[in-house]
Amino acid sequence: MLKTNSPLLNQLLDRVRTKGYSPRTGEAYATWVKRFIFFHGKRHPRDLGKAEIEAFLTDLAVNQHVAPSTQNQALSALLFLYKEVLDLPPPWI
Repeated sequence: MLKTNSPLLNQLLDRVRTKGYSPRTGEAYATWVKRFIFFHGKRHPRDLGKAEIEAFLTDLAVNQHVAPSTQNQALSALLFLYKEVLDLPPPWI
């Protein structure tokens, strides 16, 4: 399984494995979470809320022209991060 220099991403990958998701899903989720963190100047996701998540997803759609299915994958990764790793309700709920 992929390991990173980030304790948060390693925690995410461990949780993906224990939930029985495929390793490729873990890699994809880790990539989206990393992009989300870097998009917001390396701030911890615990410090980010609804507005920051919406800004990231909007940037994917408007500026990076990613497909709707790709946007859904990014959203799924963020949902997994907040619910399964940070043990927080997603900021928009």
